[in-house]
Amino acid sequence: MTNRRYEYIKGLNGHSEIALYVDTFEEVDEAYKKAVENGATSVLEPELEPWGQRTCYIADPEGNLIEIGFWNKPYEEKDLEGV
Repeated sequence: MTNRRYEYIKGLNGHSEIALYVDTFEEVDEAYKKAVENGATSVLEPELEPWGQRTCYIADPEGNLIEIGFWNKPYEEKDLEGV
């Protein structure tokens, strides 16, 4: 989640969250802008989190929360431990 505390805003169902990951920081911004232009509700504008992830949140017309993000960290074999 983000580095701040928040509560679900009125109109979000809060039952599930979908996370979509793109390939670059720029694509986070582009996907967010396109989604909002096409009717999604902005919940959190794109921002860089302290741990290196650029992320944003939108809500679809049914109030489902959707995260769009990119993690600026190279994949490592250790990331599969415990999977």
